[in-house]
Amino acid sequence: MATIDLEKLAAAVKRHATADGTYDTAVPGLLLFRASATSNHNTGVYEPALCVVAQGAKEVLLAGEVYRYDPAHSLLVSVDLPVASRVVDASPGRPCLVVRVSIDSAMVGELLAEGTAEPSGPPCRGIGASPVDPRLLDAVTRFVALLDHPRDIGPLAPLVLREITYRVLNGPQGARLRQIASARAPAHRIARAIRWLTDHFAERLRIESLAKRVGMSPSAFHLHFKGVTALSPLQYQKRLRLQEARRLMLGEGLDAGEAAFRVGYESPSQFGREYRRMFGAPPRRDVAALKVEAPAASF
Repeated sequence: MATIDLEKLAAAVKRHATADGTYDTAVPGLLLFRASATSNHNTGVYEPALCVVAQGAKEVLLAGEVYRYDPAHSLLVSVDLPVASRVVDASPGRPCLVVRVSIDSAMVGELLAEGTAEPSGPPCRGIGASPVDPRLLDAVTRFVALLDHPRDIGPLAPLVLREITYRVLNGPQGARLRQIASARAPAHRIARAIRWLTDHFAERLRIESLAKRVGMSPSAFHLHFKGVTALSPLQYQKRLRLQEARRLMLGEGLDAGEAAFRVGYESPSQFGREYRRMFGAPPRRDVAALKVEAPAASF
């Protein structure tokens, strides 16, 4: 049954992603990805979503931890995370085909309030891969299939998305969502801190102030932040800054000094050192190399 669903899902993705790239779709919260070759690591921020692979494989790197997702394993991200990702299994004859379903936090909260999901457990990482449940795969396949029937999208997409969310909440990855949506859970407070950091990454980070903002002691904040993200708050902010600087240089043509200032660096030399440490080359050389490579997708 799972093999049949994967074949259906792969065929649907191919119909609506006819060339390599990332495709926004008419179904709210649904993105499709296709790649005909393996790739180098591409940095970016993964937003809360479920990623299901119909064909091929990808991997995500977070602070030295590697998460592989393929037709047997889905990837769930419950908070914004600065990661590096790459395609590890793809060819022109069998392209990598990925479905990304955005997580609706309001829907998660509704299902928890209705008591249709298990209670939260101990804090856990905000990203993980697990075996694909056949019922979840079926719901994702039907979600993508709505693209073949545009008139059905309005009335049916919210219902199928609700089913997908329900399946995730009550599956092996459910704890990652439950801890973020439960107001009493420490991870919920960390999620609030992450949202603030994402919106204010160029500002000077004061750990005590941010911990107070989310109602935690500095020591507890450090502990739970690293538990959810695998990074310290300062490391998280640094990755956001460097990734945004890279985007500004590549996409808007800013030089290294301008990009460094825009993302909050006061010292160009510090920016250069940290940029090289993260991306493996000085800013100018790294951006020049990226410009001659094929565009990479963000998920």
